[in-house]
Amino acid sequence: MTLPFRDINVHVAADSYTFTSPSSPNAPSLIVDRPTGDVRLSETTSFPKRVSRVSSISGILGFIRLRLDKYAIVITKAQPMGRLKGHMVYKVISTDFLPMRERQIRDPDEDQFLSLLRTYIMKGPMYFSYGVDLTNSFQRQASADISSPLWMRADDRFFWNRFVQSDLINFRQMGNRSQPGSQPGVDPYILPVVWGTLEIRPTTFKNTPLTIVLITRKARHRAGTRYFTRGLDEEGHAANYNETEQIVVLNDTGRGLGGYAGSSDMQSGKYGAEGAEMQVLSYVQTRGSVPVYWAEINALKYTPKLQVRGIETALPAAKKHFDEQIRIYGDNYLVNLVNQKGREKRIKDAYEQMVQMLVTSPSEKTKGDATTDEKFHVIEPTSSKQEFDRLHYVYFDFHHETKGLQMHRAMLLVEQLQDALIAQQYFRGVDMPANGGLETRNHQTSVVRTNCMDSLDRTNVVQSMLARWTLDRMFTDLGLLQRGETFAAADPAFEFLFRNIWADNADTVSNAYAGTGAMKTDITRTGKRTKAGTLADGNIAVTRYYLNNFRDGPRQDAYDLFLGAYEPATANIGSSLVFADRRPILIQSIPYIFAFSLFFIFVSLFTTRQPGSAVWTIRLFILFWFVVAGWSFNFIINNGMLFVNWPKLNPRPWATEGYQDAITKVRKDALLGPFVAKHERGLSTARYLSAEEGKKRIE
Repeated sequence: MTLPFRDINVHVAADSYTFTSPSSPNAPSLIVDRPTGDVRLSETTSFPKRVSRVSSISGILGFIRLRLDKYAIVITKAQPMGRLKGHMVYKVISTDFLPMRERQIRDPDEDQFLSLLRTYIMKGPMYFSYGVDLTNSFQRQASADISSPLWMRADDRFFWNRFVQSDLINFRQMGNRSQPGSQPGVDPYILPVVWGTLEIRPTTFKNTPLTIVLITRKARHRAGTRYFTRGLDEEGHAANYNETEQIVVLNDTGRGLGGYAGSSDMQSGKYGAEGAEMQVLSYVQTRGSVPVYWAEINALKYTPKLQVRGIETALPAAKKHFDEQIRIYGDNYLVNLVNQKGREKRIKDAYEQMVQMLVTSPSEKTKGDATTDEKFHVIEPTSSKQEFDRLHYVYFDFHHETKGLQMHRAMLLVEQLQDALIAQQYFRGVDMPANGGLETRNHQTSVVRTNCMDSLDRTNVVQSMLARWTLDRMFTDLGLLQRGETFAAADPAFEFLFRNIWADNADTVSNAYAGTGAMKTDITRTGKRTKAGTLADGNIAVTRYYLNNFRDGPRQDAYDLFLGAYEPATANIGSSLVFADRRPILIQSIPYIFAFSLFFIFVSLFTTRQPGSAVWTIRLFILFWFVVAGWSFNFIINNGMLFVNWPKLNPRPWATEGYQDAITKVRKDALLGPFVAKHERGLSTARYLSAEEGKKRIE
């Protein structure tokens, strides 16, 4: 079993970067030639004669080639987060970019690429371990071949730095001209990293020591921001797809935060004395965007325009998506929480039509009450003739059922799913030190896949409720609770811990997708809806509006750049700058005109006038700037597509079409039309070069 090196030194020279492990002096060195960036192994321990510096790093995050240069991304600082099965887990705290060129060429786009990565990716919640596979649930780990290197066992969906590790992985599999064939010596330098939530809390429950762990793994496929990444792609990858695993570890003797560099347990990766057999219990849930082709087109309106493509066109992608889900998890219980009325109804109908097309002879059941005709809507196959008959659709109108701060009514969904949850069970394994793996005692046989519009706020509440129900069942099966008893009543301190780790998880997932913390976390933290929580949600809603319209474009670009959806070195971008604002100068200036108008109005209103000065002149002055401000604001709102901060690297097709429509509309404007048309005639080719290339890449 090959594990990543825990200590790596990088020797910086003019012609190479040499990576070595001081604790493994007989292991081959990894050499990256400069300025080509070619990778090779060296069995000798000799270093370049002119080493400018030697640095100690925690690991190699990967290699990325931008427009002009290639960079090695190294982890310079990592924070211990706790131990999982005796192995320390770390959070990436700081990174560094090592350029291949000794003398860097200054370029605005290159600087912007680096800024995107440093601002939005390197500061994100990334975690790794040298000894335990964080990308896989414990149930998948129990059936994995532990003789394989750690990176080979990693789940490709959650191997967050898989793209930037491509150079090392390709060299490992095929070698190069000077070293052809497989190169297993590079295995210890490949370090898998996950993005998401990782909470490890050693605690007690009714005086029984245990460790509760919550891991949320964000998928690297179709990762993005709230309004720029919705639904499925053609490969069946869902937007905002996350797997959440709640883990309870009993008899885990290595629960401390010991194990810093230089200590014996740091080198071995294990900590703690021999004792009773370690038990691991885990429960897995998933979330993801509604699996059809759909988008929300933001144009500065608070409620974006909803676009849903034909269900038949998305059927092949949905089949790919659910084929993977069923293969990995078994039966899928599809919990849909969108509204049954208003604009969200189109998404609800599209999802139900998709499920009806997938399953054999669908049978529909609708439960209602005095306030609604559709409290639950269940779609089940009438037979099990094919793979997709393992899909079970359950609709629950979360907002309608819980309105008026009646959050306890959300438990109706848990009651509806109770038979499925009992049959589903959870994973239970016992640590086997002899072979280093887990011996399975119980399997989780299905999964609940939950979604709302964003798969954030409502989804967080429901997932925490399902996790609570299952944790009660785990403690009952372990004999820690009497049948019918709940851990909330039995141990208030543990209840407080449970609520907070789930609320923190909600905030982490929401920050990655929407740019803010989650709404409705007062429910998760306190168990009830509060007026303070409602006010906090209002603040979050306003912040999301600003971020989603004016800040999410660069954040989406950062995801696309790091995950390989856009490769600067191969993109046909011509000689023009990628990030240049190609709108007409007049249109760019309108927000500034609006701001200056407000400035002059406030100055006029609050500036002390001289005695005897004419009042009508200042009134005319204020009136003039009021008219200018009103016209500017009206223009911005009515042509919102021109002022949204869109992604520059992979333009969305509907965004490109909307931009063209908005420009065409402005050309017909009586005041600005002649100026914009003149500008467009002169620069039309350059203006849409980036957008057209984006469309070609998508096609």
